[in-house]
Amino acid sequence: MPFLGQDWRSPGWSWIKTEDGWKRCESWSKELERENNQHNINHGIILNSENEEIFNNEEHASKKRKKDHFRNDTNTQCFYREKWIYVHKESTRERHGYCTLGEAFNRLDFLSAIQDVRRFNYVVRLLQLIAKSQLTSLSGVAQKNYFSILDKIVQKVLHDQQNPRLIKGLLQDLSSTLCVLIRGVGKSVLVGNINVWVCRLETVLTWQQQLQNLQMPQVGHSLTLSDLPLHTLNNILYRLSDGWDIVTLGQVTPTLYMLSEDRRLWKTLCQYHFAEKQFCRHLILSENGHIEWKLMYFALQKYYPTKEQYGDTLHFCRHCSILFWKDCRLALLLKDSGHPCTAADPDSCFLPVSPQHFIDLFKF
Repeated sequence: MPFLGQDWRSPGWSWIKTEDGWKRCESWSKELERENNQHNINHGIILNSENEEIFNNEEHASKKRKKDHFRNDTNTQCFYREKWIYVHKESTRERHGYCTLGEAFNRLDFLSAIQDVRRFNYVVRLLQLIAKSQLTSLSGVAQKNYFSILDKIVQKVLHDQQNPRLIKGLLQDLSSTLCVLIRGVGKSVLVGNINVWVCRLETVLTWQQQLQNLQMPQVGHSLTLSDLPLHTLNNILYRLSDGWDIVTLGQVTPTLYMLSEDRRLWKTLCQYHFAEKQFCRHLILSENGHIEWKLMYFALQKYYPTKEQYGDTLHFCRHCSILFWKDCRLALLLKDSGHPCTAADPDSCFLPVSPQHFIDLFKF
């Protein structure tokens, strides 16, 4: 049986039928060629917090890792741009096989999603959950696409200078996972050469350094937050659902700091994210007997998950078993449900899919 790809574990190349015959699909993604050309990491990589194991980057070993890495990341694979996919967990007479997490990640259109401000946080959170627990379950092609999408996200943040804290958390979790996998090589199944994984870790460390050196530009003489009235600033703070965003905004000006320390603001935030029984078990009182709502919020975060808010998410149709991106604008203008639904009332069958629910859909 001939090999259709350089990696026997990959599904092979993708082909399309044309008038001149079958032709191979071109790649939608660029190689991760920036990662070792922009910054050369000359120091050793510490693989654990106790400084137990250190890999010295010798010149010969570094060249071999780059060679293996770029050999693995050739342009033989392509990104799909599908808006919906079937989610079937078992074979039937009508449909054979099943859908995996890696297949869903490959086929759904995540490249366009990261360019949409409504879906950006959703994709980043999904990548973070995959980095924590599902990275080794991805196929070789899915792993290439994962790091290609992550590269585009990092470059977008460096260019737009927005959401750096969100990406720093993602890269921190990913680097921790990669360190554990490399240190425990042989104990877990890694798809690909060990040099490829070490090179990926170097790339993540380079991204972290770039984000650490990110400098926000000076604002000119245009309108700033300081020029807005107090009630407008207060309304902005009350619309934030993340406590760290409130703390960060309070560091901009003394006025915003005063507004960010409002007890009613933190009380509202606690009541939004946590049930009454939860914050009643962890009451923090001041010397005057008042409840410290700000301290309670960060304390409760350690014990209970907070509610997640996204501008737009993937949806799952219970009638068709289809996972799809729903375009609200097309739904209003053209009455497009986002996929070929056969239900009499499609909207009643749609369920928003959280990042954790997305991963749970493919746990068999």
